[in-house]
Amino acid sequence: MSQLEKRKTEHVQLVAKKDEMDRRKFYFDEIRLTHRALPEIDLKAIDPSVEFMGKTLSFPLLISSMTGGSGAQLKTINRNLAEAAEAEGVAMGVGSQRILFSDPDAKASFDLRDVAPTALLFANLGAVQLNYGMTVDQIRSAIDVLKADALILHLNPLQEAVQPGGDTNFSNVRKKIGEIVQGLEVPVIVKEVGAGISRADAELLIKAGVKTIDVAGAGGTSWSRIESARCEDPSLGELFQDWGIPTPLALQQLAPLGVTLIASGGIRTGIDMAKAMVLGASLCGMARPFLNPAMESAEAVRKVIQRIKREFTTAMFLLGADRVEKIKGREELIVKS
Repeated sequence: MSQLEKRKTEHVQLVAKKDEMDRRKFYFDEIRLTHRALPEIDLKAIDPSVEFMGKTLSFPLLISSMTGGSGAQLKTINRNLAEAAEAEGVAMGVGSQRILFSDPDAKASFDLRDVAPTALLFANLGAVQLNYGMTVDQIRSAIDVLKADALILHLNPLQEAVQPGGDTNFSNVRKKIGEIVQGLEVPVIVKEVGAGISRADAELLIKAGVKTIDVAGAGGTSWSRIESARCEDPSLGELFQDWGIPTPLALQQLAPLGVTLIASGGIRTGIDMAKAMVLGASLCGMARPFLNPAMESAEAVRKVIQRIKREFTTAMFLLGADRVEKIKGREELIVKS
């Protein structure tokens, strides 16, 4: 097993088995939405579907990037997630595909179109790898394996700083992201991995041509905490385990910029999703709630998706909204203290 494969397997086990990796800050609980005692709509008539990147989703859910590799468990997880995404009409992003460049056997965990022929699927690579030899041809090959609708370039300076042997040269990454945006045939999404994207960084990304940003704020799974568990001295990762911009605050800061926003980081329920949409998100990502079910079966993942969809639809009903566009960006629905 390669070091990269070993690290991916350790990541999955830590997230699945160690509750403290999920910081459970519940930042969305601080937001109260306006309850309509007279919603004036029929719950059964609510349509929570959305259009995103040319495809119709049953509701605005993204199964956020988790894993992938040559190990049997990693393959099982991705295939169960993809099968569930297809059946329930939601989007899915795969974990970092860098392992493809060194381990051809990892391809099977990212070759998912046989179980998800029409799902909205996102490829995924670390933006910092553009400073460590990753080429446009390699990026295209990762997209091609998945037959992806878009590419996620993730930013993870905190994780790399804590990770043993992490790749920490982020010099001129913004310029290189711009070159990738201009050179690819598919859209590019830029996301953090749990520490949030500031307004200043969003403005730089927009200037580089990025049209979709996943704020991936603080509040949920902490990659600093995960990497600390893999270090001989965990003190640095534990100190920074709650570092970052909370997801609701990141959405509020970026919404006025006019860029398409994906909300992730500490979103755990359909109510959280509704609040994120009110704050300007177009799509909401979750990862950890699906990990253990994905180790079991696609059906187990589907049950979680169905529960979250019911929660989201109920929130729409209680806001008096029969279509998602009636809550998206509607900050007047927030109860002011």
